[in-house]
Order: sequence, then C-alpha cells, then structure tokens
Amino acid sequence: MKKLLVLLLIVITVISCGKKEKSVEDIISEGNLSEMRAKKSELRTQQNTISDKIEQLNEEIEKRDKSKSYPLVTVQTLNDTIFKHYVEVQGDVETDENIIIYPEFSGILSNIYVKEGERVSKGQKLAKIDDGGLSSQLAQSEAQLSLAKTTFERQERLWNKKIGSEIQFLEAKTNYNAMQKSVDQLRAQLAKTVIRAPFSGVIDEVISDQGQVVNPGQNQLFRLVNLKDMYITAEIPENYLGKVTKGSQVLVEINSIGKEFEGEVEQVSDFVNPNNRSFSVKVSVPNPEGFVKPNLIATVKLNDYTAEKTIVIPQSILQENAQGESIAYYIEPKNDTVNVARKAVLKTGLAYNSKIEVLSGLKEGQKIIVEGARTIRDGQEVKVKQ
Repeated sequence: MKKLLVLLLIVITVISCGKKEKSVEDIISEGNLSEMRAKKSELRTQQNTISDKIEQLNEEIEKRDKSKSYPLVTVQTLNDTIFKHYVEVQGDVETDENIIIYPEFSGILSNIYVKEGERVSKGQKLAKIDDGGLSSQLAQSEAQLSLAKTTFERQERLWNKKIGSEIQFLEAKTNYNAMQKSVDQLRAQLAKTVIRAPFSGVIDEVISDQGQVVNPGQNQLFRLVNLKDMYITAEIPENYLGKVTKGSQVLVEINSIGKEFEGEVEQVSDFVNPNNRSFSVKVSVPNPEGFVKPNLIATVKLNDYTAEKTIVIPQSILQENAQGESIAYYIEPKNDTVNVARKAVLKTGLAYNSKIEVLSGLKEGQKIIVEGARTIRDGQEVKVKQ
C-alpha cells in the first residue's frame, strides 16, 4: 500500500510540473476577463523590467565604448525677436475709376477720336454724336438772343431817363431772359453730343462702332479705367472687430501676378453683415507699374497680434509627450565636441507661417535642436553638425 501511495504522488508531481503556461492567444480564446487582466499586468511588469535593464545597458555601453558614434544634430541659437500674427482672408481688387461710358444724346456716332489702350486726360474729347441740326438751331437762337439783348439794353437806358413806359422795359427784359435760358438749354444739349473723359485713364475698350445709332442708357461706348487709385475690399469675421482698426498693418499677396505689398487699413465698416457675421475693410494698394488690375483676387493678411522681445521657434520641431505637453530639445555643452540633449517642456502661444511663439520653457541664448530632435532622448550625448 505504501508503494502505491508513493507512486501516485510521483505521477501527480510529474503532471503538475509538466503543465504548460497558457499563451496570450489561449487566454483570449477562453474569454476569461480576470485571466486577461492578470496576464496584462504580468506582461507590463516584464516590459518595465526589460526597459530598465536596456536603459542600464545603454548607460554602461556609452560609458565604456570609446569608439562609439554620436548622433549628429543641427541647432539654432534663440534670440529675442518680434513675432507678428496675421489673420488671412480673401479680398477683391477694385477701383472707383473703372466705368462704362454711355451716351447722353440720341443720334449717329459720327466720330471716334480714340483707340483701345490710349491714355486720355480728364475732359478730353473721345467721340462725337451727330447733333441732327441742333447746332443750326443754336446759331439761330443766339442771333435772336443778340437782338433781344440789344432791345433790352436800349429800353433800359430809356427807362433810366424816364422815357417810355414801364411795360415796354419789362417786356424787353423778360424776352431777353427767356432767350438767354433757351440758348443755355440748347448749348447744354449740344454739349451732350460730345463724349468727354470724366477722369484721366486708359481706354480699355471701344465698344460701339463709328456710324452706329446710339441712345442714352442703352448703348455702351467705352470702358475707361484708371489703375492709380486701387484698393482691396475684404470681409473679416466679427470676432476680429476689436483687433482690426483703421491704420492696422496689412500684408497683401496677389498670387496671379506674384506681387506682395505692405499697407494699412484705410477704412473699417461700421456695419456687421448679419448673413455671414463679418465686417468689411478697405486697403489701399500701391500700383506704380500698373500690374494690379480690377477684379483680381488677393490674400489679405491683417496683423491682429504683435509681441516684442519674444522667443520664436520652428513649429516643425515641436513634439508632444504622453501628458499632452509640448516639448523641444536644446543642448548643453559637455566638452569641446560633445553636447548633452536636454528636454524642455514649453508653453506656446500663437503660430504663424511655420513659426510659433514660446511663452515659457526656453530663453534667449539657448541652442535648440532643429534637425535630429525626433530621434534623441533627454540626456543623450550628441554632436552638432557644422
């Protein structure tokens, strides 16, 4: 009996010692939640232990390996600078001196004195409409006016000498005044037969042909454009209303002609559009060479924030740690050739044009790592690439 019990104990011991440890796949397939959590905790402990051992080995290797190579990095020295943030909106190039000229008199367009592309001065004669005998009528009325004037002057002299009746004097005066008004009216009508430039500019287009019958408000004659007084109108979201004022600095880019201008806000609208919750601004555009044309699309950058004597770094070098903090790396000299990388937790401000303002975490004179920062760790020895 004793031999049988000993034999059973040996068999049980062998079976228990030979029992295989369950794999992750087996635990998952069984679906036991408590076993899954226990396995996860066990693996995490192993992972932390392995990571600590690897770190210890790395430190010892770096101390003992005399032939090791150092990561190469490039650095940038931090200096206090001015940081400007801009809000970008799209605008349209306009001018108040871009008009279509219409006739004010009906008749045949008898003469056109200008051609497309010609520069004209204010008041210059552009075209002539046949007056249909109006000039002859004016000449006749002017002759009658001359007679009425002579008659009035004679009656006036007689009346001053108490000769003749008052009624004769008043009739002569009334007739003279009526003829004067009639002549003035005819002259005004005749002046409408001559088309003149309302301002100096360039004849961009001759629309009607010589010999064509034209009528007021119906037939377009010319397009006249002046490119000197150009401006841009843009719609700005209402939340910038307190930041954008008359005189605010502006950068204007017109990509279609490859031009960039500096300017300032000339006018800020007092009206907020209820449909898109925006207000309009007007920005003057210098155009000495005439490259800027009406109806071009422009990008308007309005300066809504400026910081003086601040630290600015490339936005591309920022990293984020597990706590969601923004970090960057700078170097501390170890000897003449080797430096130590140090991690800095940053508080950042606004970003613009691939640059971001650093409110805290870095200071003037430090050298931040620009290239190679994503492959190094805090405390690692590095060399600066020249």
